[in-house]
Amino acid sequence: MEKIKRCPWAKDQEIYLAYHDKEWGVPLHDERGLFEMLILEGMQAGLSWITILKKRAAFKEVFDNFEPEKVALYSADKIAELLKDERIIRNKLKINAAVNNAKSFLEIQKEFGSFDTYIWRYVDNKPIVGHWKSSEEVPITTPLSDEISKDLKKRGFKFVGSTIVYSFMQAIGMVDDHLTDCIIYQRRH
Repeated sequence: MEKIKRCPWAKDQEIYLAYHDKEWGVPLHDERGLFEMLILEGMQAGLSWITILKKRAAFKEVFDNFEPEKVALYSADKIAELLKDERIIRNKLKINAAVNNAKSFLEIQKEFGSFDTYIWRYVDNKPIVGHWKSSEEVPITTPLSDEISKDLKKRGFKFVGSTIVYSFMQAIGMVDDHLTDCIIYQRRH
């Protein structure tokens, strides 16, 4: 029996396989989900994605199910409490950025009606499909991720460099970078 082929980063850990098969590259339009991925991608900076996936449930719990309205109101006491919670990434800059980004997220919702409308307009509401044959071909930034990063920073967001933004774009399905020999690519295209 032939082994199912997936993107090389999707290791044999169930948590990785589930994320690869069911979430990565799938268009996401839910506001809470978009905020969650924005925060998790920022938390991932300098770490492996598997670290974030393993802590995802704890993040969801301590960050009030990633409700931006709640996170935007976090006090210094709440931030101090988060910094003591060993179940999550206890990086002061990243936690402060999450609170800051919740406020900026809400501002975008006010301006555009939703964060979904704001972010998906960059790709005319249609995912960009990479037809990559190898992992080495998949970019870590693009001119579009540069542009989005620059605009998010202008709007006050933190931990939104071009590499983080490109990962976010992949995570929410704005970009589908499954390799051409991956079963998910083959099912979709």
